[in-house]
Amino acid sequence: MKAQAPSVKGWCPGAHRPMMSGDGLVVRIRPRCGVLTQAQALGLCDVAEQYGSGVLDLTSRANVQIRAVAEQNHPAVLAALMDLDLLDADANIETRRNIVVTPIRAADGRTGRICHALAQALTDLPAVPAKFGFVIDDGPARLLADASGDIRIEAAQDGNLILRLDGMDHGMRTDEARLIKHITAIMAWFMAQPNPRRMAGVVAAAEGIPFECTVQPAPFAARPLLGPDIQMETNIATHYGAPFGQVLASDLRSLLIRCEGAELRITPWRSFLLLGTNGTEAQGLITHSDDPILRVDACPGAPLCPSASVETRALARALAPMAPAGGLHLSGCAKGCARAQAAQITLVGQNGAFDLVENGAAWDKPVKTGLTAQALIKMKWNEPR
Repeated sequence: MKAQAPSVKGWCPGAHRPMMSGDGLVVRIRPRCGVLTQAQALGLCDVAEQYGSGVLDLTSRANVQIRAVAEQNHPAVLAALMDLDLLDADANIETRRNIVVTPIRAADGRTGRICHALAQALTDLPAVPAKFGFVIDDGPARLLADASGDIRIEAAQDGNLILRLDGMDHGMRTDEARLIKHITAIMAWFMAQPNPRRMAGVVAAAEGIPFECTVQPAPFAARPLLGPDIQMETNIATHYGAPFGQVLASDLRSLLIRCEGAELRITPWRSFLLLGTNGTEAQGLITHSDDPILRVDACPGAPLCPSASVETRALARALAPMAPAGGLHLSGCAKGCARAQAAQITLVGQNGAFDLVENGAAWDKPVKTGLTAQALIKMKWNEPR
């Protein structure tokens, strides 16, 4: 039985507007076009160690987070981010700069031009809810099908640009010259609809769409495997995964120092590409796509999150070797922040124990309740429940 997802906050943390968690403020940085220079990445490592927990989070929106920042240190963090050119002076622009960009792209190609043009136009676009976002996925095959976004800038099968409203299978033709004009019209229509929160919901409820959305987008493609030999026209990269989206600042710094001048591209898969490298080993990071950790999603859990009643990450590591092919999701509460989609097995914290959901999300009806961590470790996962 499917239940409605519980209410969550209507906004995401930022740098100007962090979110309080169990261990302090969560400060989210939105790298421009998903890129960090080596100097910026090293600077973030320093900030995370000086003012936070020494850990960097990679999010499903290709952002980077510093955790456990004390409230009195927040001004110093903002000043450091400004020095690194990682902060918009205008807090409203930072909030609106929800742009996820395909990491597989040429350095000076169409994707980068679109991203910069969109970022420059944000002040003039219609006001939208805080979680409204864009996905730029205009390569010959779409890599960001699972990335959250309301307006998707993609390529048609002939390579020309289209705009696709989230929730629709086809898009409308556009080009770089008319792109911002078309985006403005779509956003204005969106805001004129009843209860405009996310595009997919508006599209599902709308009686008609006043745009000619008839063009089939380019086909899907699998995300690049972790490890070396990631080819991008004139460049090569290594793809590193972060266990549960977390990397120690000390581990990242060590890698960067050995790869002088390398550029990071943050992905929405809780990973990053390190351009100009080809297989440099890295402590604490994942470089093989068959690592069982990759089959597990886990939120920070207790005591880091005040909504959680259970610890999640240590149990996730213990259960990873047994995780089913359809995914294992450990959620500290019913909000399911680490994974919005259904998983083959979802474990949900409830009053210090776990409920077990099969082929569902954290808010769906469980088939078992009151399970302890010890019971889950001993469970025969391949047997019927």
